[in-house]
Amino acid sequence: MIDVTDATFEEEVLRRSSEVPVVVDLWAPWCGPCTTLGPIIEHVVDATDGEVVLAKVNVDENPAISASFQVQSIPAVFALRDGKVVDGFIGALPETGVAEFVAKLVPQPSEADLLVAEGRRDGTEEPMRKALELQPDHEGAITGLAELLIAGGDSDGAIALLRRIPETPDTRLLLAEARLASQDVDVEAAGVGELLDGLLDRVRDDEAARQEFLDLLETLGPDDPRTAGYRKALAGRLF
Repeated sequence: MIDVTDATFEEEVLRRSSEVPVVVDLWAPWCGPCTTLGPIIEHVVDATDGEVVLAKVNVDENPAISASFQVQSIPAVFALRDGKVVDGFIGALPETGVAEFVAKLVPQPSEADLLVAEGRRDGTEEPMRKALELQPDHEGAITGLAELLIAGGDSDGAIALLRRIPETPDTRLLLAEARLASQDVDVEAAGVGELLDGLLDRVRDDEAARQEFLDLLETLGPDDPRTAGYRKALAGRLF
């Protein structure tokens, strides 16, 4: 949930609605039905896990937004997609009504999505491969299949697959795991810290050692307390 003002409406609602459906709840503190509807709509939208975004607008403080929707009474709720109003209602609906309203905005899974879910549930490659036949750039199918290939010893296949889509934190981690597996680096057995310490003196002049060091850092993750120290040590060796 985000509180939107006249100044932030274009960025937080209009532009955001090109990425995800946005529900705009126009309310005021003195409006009894608004205080009844507010918690309901917040709960229902929150249950979509980010597939729908809720924008709250205090009409007393943001008259320009109210005017743009030509609001005559509140609560007034509008759904926007791609900058345009696609649905709405006036007044306080019960939770079942709000749930039906929001459910129509939630993107429905494609056949490829369902195949990926099947493959992840069963731990099998075939549904993932079928999903990629339907949608060759399906990120979930690529990352899911890459995980299975790495576990099955086909690191090169996983790397080739992951290079078909733009880099994300998930793909960076999988690429790091695949490269380490292809070099028979047993991270769990040797210990990440011990491996990193052993590579530090080689990273400046040995590109393979430098890549392995970076891959090991990727497996540590940004939240590991050791990561910052090893990144600083790497920079000290390189610069």
